Amino acid sequence: MENHTGLSIRFWGVRGSYVVPGAKTVRYGGNTSCMEIKAGGQSLVVDCGSGVHDLGEAFLRAGKRRTTVLFTHTHLDHICGLPFFRPAYCRDFEVRFVAGHLLADIKLRDIFERLMDPVLFPVQPVVFKDCAFHDLSVGEELVFADGLRVTSECLNHPGGALGYRFDYRGSSIAIITDHEHGDQGKDEAVERFVRGCDIMVYDATYTAAEYRDHVGWGHSTWQEGVALARRAGVSRPVMFHHHPERSDDALDLLRAQMRKVCPAAEIACEGMVLHAGEVTAPVG
Repeated sequence: MENHTGLSIRFWGVRGSYVVPGAKTVRYGGNTSCMEIKAGGQSLVVDCGSGVHDLGEAFLRAGKRRTTVLFTHTHLDHICGLPFFRPAYCRDFEVRFVAGHLLADIKLRDIFERLMDPVLFPVQPVVFKDCAFHDLSVGEELVFADGLRVTSECLNHPGGALGYRFDYRGSSIAIITDHEHGDQGKDEAVERFVRGCDIMVYDATYTAAEYRDHVGWGHSTWQEGVALARRAGVSRPVMFHHHPERSDDALDLLRAQMRKVCPAAEIACEGMVLHAGEVTAPVG
């Protein structure tokens, strides 16, 4: 675990849709969505894709005893690692699960029970020990120790999704996945939401050419991510939620193309740690 005292993000899973283990995904990783936000000595989790298993083990090795898990939404690739998040089973480990994209008559606990129904999984959520559930209202601010603030914004995705922004001691990180550009009202809201961020994680499932055949599927492109970063004065856009069929070599080529357009941009890979504030100039 990192010993940095500022605001940082570590990627534990960067793929969308489904897990892709194998020789072609070794460098960027094949696990689905999971990120760790660190602010001072505290760690928060964003999404419980397959990458959350290794994050949970790292928490236990480090002797941590509490965390908050924020869900962007609860599609399967973002929750499939939940039953394998070992801290949730520990009596002396406090976990608070938070989501805010669900319809009013559906609670986050209901999703857990569906995922871990006896037909699908041998152990039910009742075994989760010191766990709490919080159904977030969009616009509600969460305040954590040492002044870390977390806010949310609605994204354009089938079934709904939330983007999160983390502000801590003058630094900021925004996570915008899963989101499809093209809805003017939501695009403008997202632009306001990420304005001035040091780091913006963005849904880049498709290239612009691929997107033409996937309109309405709920995802965006690296080109749109870079354009948004420029408009909003974001210092470092980071492309995320990689198409599961995109190999390491293909991501290398995509990164080279993107860096020609935006040298500050990056492509997320498992194990990557980025510290807010290290890039001082907004994308121009």
